Amino acid sequence: MITAGIDVGATSTKAVIMDGNKILAKYRQMADCEEDLDEEQDEEQVIMRALTGALVMAGISKDSIGRIVATGAGGKKVGFADDVVTDISSGARGAVFEAPASRTVLDVGAEQAGVVKCDADGNLLDFASNERCAAGSGVFIESMARALQADFDKFIKLHFESDKDIILNAQCTVFAESEVVSLINSAATTTTADISRAINNSIAERCSSMTRRVGIEQDVTVIGGVALNKGFIDSLERFLKSKVTVPEDPIFTSAVGAALIAQGKGE
Repeated sequence: MITAGIDVGATSTKAVIMDGNKILAKYRQMADCEEDLDEEQDEEQVIMRALTGALVMAGISKDSIGRIVATGAGGKKVGFADDVVTDISSGARGAVFEAPASRTVLDVGAEQAGVVKCDADGNLLDFASNERCAAGSGVFIESMARALQADFDKFIKLHFESDKDIILNAQCTVFAESEVVSLINSAATTTTADISRAINNSIAERCSSMTRRVGIEQDVTVIGGVALNKGFIDSLERFLKSKVTVPEDPIFTSAVGAALIAQGKGE
């Protein structure tokens, strides 16, 4: 049966179409930031564009899809979905599909982070999440990178140019940004590379603490957009004292899991 998984996140919607265990298409649609559009209507358009983009890539029509499952923070907004599951469930199922040895799955998205301990079938055994402010998410990194006037690639490059461990004390994005600005102004002793490393260390420390709360079972797999930040992965491995796995397309992992759940796998 051909199924689709739609992951509605804070900054983008991801759609994956699968036929059994074969991925036919993956498509990501960024959220529309035009202020003059009706928010609810805009979200519906973004969701439809994501699915339509995946259908075009797969070369099939919507009628060919047997079942659609939605997930993510905005999963309930997919009005045409046959079911809605939590990103905790879909993330674990997708991670085990993409990296079969996964037993601990850390999902770090734009606005929140969560960790799941699961079995070999991707079934939930335990979980924890961090929804306090945005201190453990992609938004935090983006805000800090802006303060450093660095794009994503430069921010990662800077991380590996430092071996100094500076502690960021602030627990909130707003206060942390002020702390980063203060560090920038003390450039005589602190470089932008040092600050970049400190930012990645800060979010990695929070994520590693959350991961330990559920108990670390090998292998550890990291999914979500922040998994593309190699500086964060470097910091996380140091805090966990363990290597972690990052799927080829970690942004799509939850959508893959939703498509698999649509087939009755991992419910």
